[in-house]
Amino acid sequence: MKIAVCDDCMRDALSVKRFLGGHEARVYSDVDSLLADVKNKKMRYDLYLLDIYMEGPVNGIELAKMLVREQEEAAICFISTSNDFYREAYDLYAVQYLLKPVREEDVKQLLERVSKNLVRNREKKLFFQSRGQTGSIPYSRILYISSREHTLSICCTGGIVQECKGRLNELAMQVCGEIFMRCHQSFLVNMYHVDSLSGADLIVAGQRIPVSRRYYTEVKKRYQEILFEEVD
Repeated sequence: MKIAVCDDCMRDALSVKRFLGGHEARVYSDVDSLLADVKNKKMRYDLYLLDIYMEGPVNGIELAKMLVREQEEAAICFISTSNDFYREAYDLYAVQYLLKPVREEDVKQLLERVSKNLVRNREKKLFFQSRGQTGSIPYSRILYISSREHTLSICCTGGIVQECKGRLNELAMQVCGEIFMRCHQSFLVNMYHVDSLSGADLIVAGQRIPVSRRYYTEVKKRYQEILFEEVD
């Protein structure tokens, strides 16, 4: 796994790096150096460990927003002396939020979680036909799929929506399993993008996706399984 650590306190950065074991890690002491590598050299890391409080006009939250614009699938973990920015981190879909002093066991749990996601996402793609052309979208970028009058809308991260002709029943037979689940006559959801289960709705990237009675029990069970996966 390739990991970038960005912290203007070199002592803290090196302390975290020691916990990364045999992973390929690079330490950055300022925002500009990391952004230059990502933007100009097109370097890509599997995981970004970002200190929130850094000197200069750009803090860790703003840096994360810039990184996600360059690398949409970037896995972000924030490191901070307080949890004041926890809400902002949540909104950015950060994989974890660690408080200083960072503990080795917390870093190990983070690495296991990100590694599982990489194995799961490096990989499976949804293939579709649109206007005579064949396209594909990695499962990891798909939030949910809706159906209306034989038109499928594949809603992805970054606000991208790909439309194509097809039947949801046929698609469900292809993709449903650990990642995608049928939750309604008109919806398939990527369960790893579910933020919460609120009453009879799944919350996915701020959108409320209905869960019908027919599917509720299995959807709730899978949602709880994923919560335990993330805790482990």
